[in-house]
Amino acid sequence: MLDANMTQQLKGYLANIKQPIELVASLGDDAKSRELGELLDEIAALSDLIDVVRADDDKRRPSFMIRRKGTDIGVRFAGIPMGHEFTSLVLALLQVGGHPSKTAQDLIEQIKDIEGDYEFETYFSLSCQNCPDVVQALNLMSVLNPNIKHTAIDGALFKDEVDGRKVMAVPTVFLNGEQFASGRMDLEQIVAKIDTGAEAKAAEKIAKKDPFDVLIVGGGPAGAASAVYTARKGLRVGVAAERFGGQVLDTMGIENFISVPYTEGPKLAAQLEEHVKENDVDIMNLQKAEKLIPAAEEGGLHEVKLANGASLKARTIILSTGARWRQMGVPGEDEYRNKGVAYCPHCDGPLFKGKRVAVIGGGNSGVEAAIDLAGIVAHVTLIEFDSDLRADAVLQRKLASLPNVKIITSALTTKVRGDGDKVTGLTYKDRNHDTEHDVDLEGIFVQIGLVPNTEWLKESVALSPRGEIEIDARGETSQPGIFAAGDCTIVPYKQIVIAMGAGSTAGLSAFDYLIRLPTAEVSEAA
Repeated sequence: MLDANMTQQLKGYLANIKQPIELVASLGDDAKSRELGELLDEIAALSDLIDVVRADDDKRRPSFMIRRKGTDIGVRFAGIPMGHEFTSLVLALLQVGGHPSKTAQDLIEQIKDIEGDYEFETYFSLSCQNCPDVVQALNLMSVLNPNIKHTAIDGALFKDEVDGRKVMAVPTVFLNGEQFASGRMDLEQIVAKIDTGAEAKAAEKIAKKDPFDVLIVGGGPAGAASAVYTARKGLRVGVAAERFGGQVLDTMGIENFISVPYTEGPKLAAQLEEHVKENDVDIMNLQKAEKLIPAAEEGGLHEVKLANGASLKARTIILSTGARWRQMGVPGEDEYRNKGVAYCPHCDGPLFKGKRVAVIGGGNSGVEAAIDLAGIVAHVTLIEFDSDLRADAVLQRKLASLPNVKIITSALTTKVRGDGDKVTGLTYKDRNHDTEHDVDLEGIFVQIGLVPNTEWLKESVALSPRGEIEIDARGETSQPGIFAAGDCTIVPYKQIVIAMGAGSTAGLSAFDYLIRLPTAEVSEAA
């Protein structure tokens, strides 16, 4: 199962285990059970502190529990955690084996103090880049708190269970038998969801913060770049973000980030956050901005009101709130979201193996999605509003070569159809003949561009007709001392590398603004 390179790396990691653990296996007579048994034996051979125990005590087979010997501390995997989940497996081995987590100590203590009994089950896909965050968060919680249990389940391997529970998107989490959440969540978000007093505590903590020299709203590539550049100038910098990393977290392969031939969104997001933290920036996650109140006079304090009732003040603001997937806005879309309507083909595609799906959108993202899905599903129907596809020629040629893809142009999707539980088809209008047609299918992947996250700014700064923040070449908005960068602005070409450059520009402009204020009281190091 493990190649020579993986074996060598894993052996190095397992040297950090401090307490003996056992891999308690439940196996059948099938090929996947034999694969899992082979993997567990290979892992155990790499450390004297690891033993394999055959128990066959779990209904899901193949599955195994990583358990600290002599205790009930452990985590369970149903399936073979390779692919994106191999990192989850490694971390689980280390944490159950007593290696400390790098998670902030206050969050660790918060997890340990959670009361009540929690039985979590997470359905994941080996091709899902968002699933490991959820799996790793719940695994760590189950190691830290004996009242919390977690099983990570490969949805593709336990298809009957997935169908029975109507799981049509990953990651999907069940808590004590009831659906708890669907989609990417990090550790802080999960803890906040079950710790009912977490939001009030966070608001109280934020309310006590002194004004910042620079407050950055949004934690994507633009916000991260702004934070690094301003902090390195010696300014007091804060970042308020709903989720650090932004839309990068939902991105699979990144192959056009100059000097890095290939990386993946979650990995890049983690590196961005690590770099920002190295520069002594106050990162405030899970914070949704609801209102911006510009300073009454130049040089005064701007205020950002948050959804939890707290406010943050700063001498300058950098808006880097990014964008989100554009929705079709048709009947049935909201009703069947995560019940057949999806936005991430890499994450959810494997759940539609052997089924018929549609991709909405003929740009690069839509055509790439159709190509990827064609290798998994029975048939793909690509629907494009314009008379021609807009994707790069090389992608169009690849798409046209696939036998199980149908392309429909000059078509407007008008309705998502379903049976109350899941998607059963869609309706589209032929724009050339003004006729409507039904397509029977089980999944719809929407890939029609982005919408800027700027609705909360309508009364604060000038926006374009598309809702993008209007800025000049220096990243300045219509309000003195307020800057913006990234996908939420009028800057064309929504790309990671462009957002980073724009964030750097905005950060330098904010610094330049501060040092030119006649009465500015920036940090001593500035």
